[in-house]
Amino acid sequence: MSQVLSTQTAQRAPSGRELSIPLTCIQKVKADGVQVFYRAAGDPSAPVILLLHGFPTSSFMFRELIPRLADRYRVIAPDLPGFGFTEVPAERKYTYTFDALAHTIEAFTDALGLNRYAIYIFDYGAPTGLRLAMAHPRRVTAIVSQNGNAYEDGLGDAWGPIRKYWSEPTAENREVLRQNIMTLETTRWQYTHGVANPQSVAPESYTLDTALFQRPGNIEIQLDLFLDYASNVKLYPKFQEYFRKSQPPLLAIWGKNDPFFIPAGAEAFRKDLPNAQVQFLDTGHFATETHVVEIAAAMREFLEENGLSRGADGAVSR
Repeated sequence: MSQVLSTQTAQRAPSGRELSIPLTCIQKVKADGVQVFYRAAGDPSAPVILLLHGFPTSSFMFRELIPRLADRYRVIAPDLPGFGFTEVPAERKYTYTFDALAHTIEAFTDALGLNRYAIYIFDYGAPTGLRLAMAHPRRVTAIVSQNGNAYEDGLGDAWGPIRKYWSEPTAENREVLRQNIMTLETTRWQYTHGVANPQSVAPESYTLDTALFQRPGNIEIQLDLFLDYASNVKLYPKFQEYFRKSQPPLLAIWGKNDPFFIPAGAEAFRKDLPNAQVQFLDTGHFATETHVVEIAAAMREFLEENGLSRGADGAVSR
C-alpha cells in the first residue's frame, strides 16, 4: 500500500483562530487483482461513507466534498477500474462490465474491512453501489443518490445514441459514440450543461477526465461500458425489489437540469421508498462542481436524522 498526504490540516481564519480541516490521504490497495486508488479522510472509528463516482470522472470529483464530511465520518472514495488512477494489470485480463466493477469494489471494501457504510451513488456509481447493496443489504446503512438512477423514468433523451448502440451493437454505432462522446468538447458540455454560470466549473475537472480516458486503450474500455450499461437497465426491477424489501434510508439530491438522469428519476424512488427525501438543485449532471456546500449540508442532516453520525464529543451513533 502506498500513501501520500494531501490537503492541509488547518488554516488561519480572519479572526486569527485556527480552523480545522480534515486531512485527505491518497492511497492504493490491491483488491480483486487490481491496484485500487482511493482518497480517504476521517477517523477510522467513525461511521463510513463510501463515495462512488461516475463517467467519465474519478474520485477527484469528491475533492471538495470529502473534507466537508470527514469531521464526523470516515469518508472513502475509490477510483473504479478504467477510471482515474486505479491500475488494472494486463495479466489480470479484466472484463469491463458493471458486474465486474461491482465485484472489484466489493473486494475493495473487504480489503479495507468496511462492514457497514452509507453509500453515495452518482451516475455509474449507482449501478455499481446498488449491486453491492443487493448482495449485502445489511452492510448499507443509508443511500445518498446524486443523479444516480435506478428507474426507467430517469433516463433522459441524451441516452438516444447509446440506446441505439444497445439495440444495434455495430461497429458503425460504436464509432458514433467514439467520435461524439469521447472528446474534450463533449466532456466539457457534460460538466457545464444546465449550470447557471458555466465559468464556475473548474476546467481541471473535465480536462483531467479527458486526459485519463484518452490513455492508450481506455476509450475502448469506455465504449465497452456504454454497451454493458444496458445490463443496469435490466436490473432496475431487482434494484427496486431491494428498495422495497430493505427500505434503506435514501436521500435523492439531484441536479434538476441533468440531460442524462432527469428529475423523474429522483421522484421515482418514492414508489418503493415512501420515506425517501428528494431535493433538487438548480444545476446539471455534476452537481458537486457547483453545489458542494448544499450537498454536504443535506447529507449531514440526512445522516444525522437517521442515527448515522459522530458527535463533537466523539460518541458514535449508527
